[in-house]
Amino acid sequence: MQIKVLDPRVFDWGLPRFQTERAAAVDLFACVDDVVRVLAQEAAILVKSGIAISFGDLSVAGLVLPRSGLGHKKGLVLGNTVGLIDPDYSGEILISVWNRNPPGSAPIEIHAGERIGQLVFVPVVRPLFEVVDEFGQQTERGAGGFGSTGS
Repeated sequence: MQIKVLDPRVFDWGLPRFQTERAAAVDLFACVDDVVRVLAQEAAILVKSGIAISFGDLSVAGLVLPRSGLGHKKGLVLGNTVGLIDPDYSGEILISVWNRNPPGSAPIEIHAGERIGQLVFVPVVRPLFEVVDEFGQQTERGAGGFGSTGS
């Protein structure tokens, strides 16, 4: 996998890396010039990460996720819940951030170099679809929807 550094400050903050030996994702930094104030319940804001990735393998994609501590403690979550980086996309990774706190709450400030998202790499399965009138295998649950297995 290749990484292109689009903002030289990333070298100062450190390239994306796993923070612990068993971490599942790498952190993404906020590449902002000034402090960004994310107002409560206002429209989501796109924040640059300062990097682009070339997967080099169409069987891998990236998922941009919120950092749990920022969401739980401060209310900073992703504006699109999860960001999908397709394996054929090679532009800058952008992080959609949203302040989920009630209206009138203090803005959340994002500073340059702050870790505001994380990127996990996942396998991509690209099935071929076969149109059928009935499924070849039946399950106990069948077409039971929401709540069909209990509470």
